Amino acid sequence: MNEQRREKGSSITRVLEIIEAISLTERPFSATELSFLLDIPKPSIHRLLQQLEASNYIQTNMRGQLVPGDRMHDIALGVLQSSRHKAARQAILKNLASKIGETCGISIFDGTDMIYYDKIETNWPLRIHLPTGSHTPIACTASGKLYLSTLPEDRLNRILQNLPLDRLARNTITDPATLTQAIADISQTQIGTDNEEFIDGMVACSIPIENKTGSLFACLFAHAPIIRKSLPELLAFEPLMRKAAIELSDLISKNSSPEY
Repeated sequence: MNEQRREKGSSITRVLEIIEAISLTERPFSATELSFLLDIPKPSIHRLLQQLEASNYIQTNMRGQLVPGDRMHDIALGVLQSSRHKAARQAILKNLASKIGETCGISIFDGTDMIYYDKIETNWPLRIHLPTGSHTPIACTASGKLYLSTLPEDRLNRILQNLPLDRLARNTITDPATLTQAIADISQTQIGTDNEEFIDGMVACSIPIENKTGSLFACLFAHAPIIRKSLPELLAFEPLMRKAAIELSDLISKNSSPEY
């Protein structure tokens, strides 16, 4: 019985180590790489990976590499939306929104979409309503293009080759070469922009929120109707947004702190 308990505990620890490694890596691992990294025998790691994939915690991409599955994404969103952090997170957003005078929020990437998982609305009667939980396309939104700008070149090219570039607004970029250059520019400035590319009459900008390893974890955005603020006017608040993004990043890094 004691040996069975030790084996069960060992398996649980290994599963958690696998989930942690896949969630934190900047590039997908193969099963062989993961076996070497975690010092788990190949037969054991293949068995555990099969179980995790069957339960939709992980999935395998076209190259046979391991990436987070839907249930892992759901866990990440659940942690971010937990009441333990909600008050502090919304206080940061509310302070930023009051200074900018426009809607501010946080979005997280999910496949070829960005998800709005938290935001503070502007008090102006005229505003663009995108409710929490909305899915927005990555190719024509400030946060989506910011996310794309962080991807390795080969992965970015594969996505853009297969991503429909439908015209959603007057300035939607539908030419792959033009979009590639726009994303390259964002990789240098580290600020995503949307100049009426997603919705006619709306402009937006987005700043990266980084995790403790310095990788993009989520995006802090602000958007406004163009009759109230132009894109240059919204971009003038970049310093305030970067300060708020650092505060949100610090909040994320304290997720595991029991006293927070």
